Amino acid sequence: MLVRIVKMTLREDTVDYFKHFFESRKEQIRNFEGCHYLELWQDLLHTNVFFTYSHWINADALDHYRNSSFFADTWSQTKQLFAAKPEAWSVNQLAIMP
Repeated sequence: MLVRIVKMTLREDTVDYFKHFFESRKEQIRNFEGCHYLELWQDLLHTNVFFTYSHWINADALDHYRNSSFFADTWSQTKQLFAAKPEAWSVNQLAIMP
């Protein structure tokens, strides 16, 4: 399994729009082939900073999503909202302590 974390710093005036936009797309993202889990996080102190946290079966599944027309459309709309360059990490989950 691959865990993907993406940090997005939005312009302050686009936060509400982004929340609604994500709400309208989250089911399609989560149900994309190879995605097993999806969360959206908002920083408590810097409320214009968001993170997506998702689980993918492998790097090929993530790449398939990132090369899809759905992602291209979603990302082209989202990147117009940015106040800073996004950051992304693909990581292996080594331990879980529920």
